Amino acid sequence: MTLTQLRYFAAIVDAGLNITVAAKRMHGTQSGVSKQIKQLEDELGFRLFTRQARGLSALTPEGERVLEHVRPLLNHARNIRALSANLRNAADGELHIATTHTQARHVLPAALARLKQSFPAVTVHLSPGNNSESQARLRSGESDLAIISTGAQAPDADMALPLYRWERVVVVPARHRLAQLPRPLQLNDLAHLPLISYESSRDSDSSLRRAFRQAGIDPIIAMTAPDADLIKTYVRAGQGIGILAEMAVGELDEDLVTLAADGLFPTCTAWLLLRRDRLLRDYALAFINDLLPHLHSADLRYVIEEALEYSGPIPHWRDLPAPRRLLSAVS
Repeated sequence: MTLTQLRYFAAIVDAGLNITVAAKRMHGTQSGVSKQIKQLEDELGFRLFTRQARGLSALTPEGERVLEHVRPLLNHARNIRALSANLRNAADGELHIATTHTQARHVLPAALARLKQSFPAVTVHLSPGNNSESQARLRSGESDLAIISTGAQAPDADMALPLYRWERVVVVPARHRLAQLPRPLQLNDLAHLPLISYESSRDSDSSLRRAFRQAGIDPIIAMTAPDADLIKTYVRAGQGIGILAEMAVGELDEDLVTLAADGLFPTCTAWLLLRRDRLLRDYALAFINDLLPHLHSADLRYVIEEALEYSGPIPHWRDLPAPRRLLSAVS
């Protein structure tokens, strides 16, 4: 058996048993991947997958057991390649980031532009999705790191480093009556209005719903969307009042009025998630250090290498230096 065969095997599993998708991700052909899997099965003496007329249907029990050994083996091989590249001071490579749409659109562009300036030969693969999808990509090894947000405790991960805290804001059309309020916004002002927020608000235990529930209000969630730009689009279309992350409001939203909601909803935290068993390339560490300006590079490396829990200060989004917050800083 070869590492290539084992990579193809894991890639098929990660692609939902779709050989075409797995081949595309591995830069191979469907026939080539199928041939390698057949050769691997012949050598092992049993089937890794059950098959139907149109493709693969499931992992066999034997395949499940093989996968348990393949995952750490491939990770060790990946770490050896990363160690070799770091020791050679190689400045090329790939960085796979799983993150939310809000982070990808409104937070990471400036940081990734700085990464590109320092490491022009590095290719970045960005995979936007919700929190669960991002964490799944990290667990499977598809991504080197994940960046998500939560409104409560730290997310479940090998390592979770807090990046910054942030608040929600309410956005309304310029002529909406809430835009004319002579006082700070209150939850009661939103009680009978259709609301548009992130997909996470569908969860009955989301921090947004909990805030309304604690105030004795049953919110009207008229629409949910995966990213802030869609939320603003439907606010403009008159479908409801938007509730979104403060990072997602910029200079191009002059037709909307942004209302502060500090104290109405729990403060959220953006987290960087890592795997303990993944050796990071130097450019990945440089990127992480750029996201954590409040943590010295030597301290960051120690925290990561020792898999320690970070207990230092967590800055607020509004307190970060402007070049780290504004897209115009890299335009």
